[in-house]
Amino acid sequence: MKKIVIVSVAAGLMGLAACTSQTPAENNAEAMEANAEMAADNFDAMAENATTESNEAMYENMADNMEQKADNADAMESDVQ
Repeated sequence: MKKIVIVSVAAGLMGLAACTSQTPAENNAEAMEANAEMAADNFDAMAENATTESNEAMYENMADNMEQKADNADAMESDVQ
């Protein structure tokens, strides 16, 4: 009886691990997306605190570029899957 329970639990855990595992490329793309989104948020905050309109526009452009990089990383992640 113990062997059946142990085998059942092991099979369940292996199945669960197989469903949630990602390849290194997927992990990389996900990390790149998260980092680009954080950088975009930081540039947005810098734009809000800018003292001149030109600096505000510069930071907003940088935020837009980082958001585009995040979108590209997300697309790359879906291509890898």
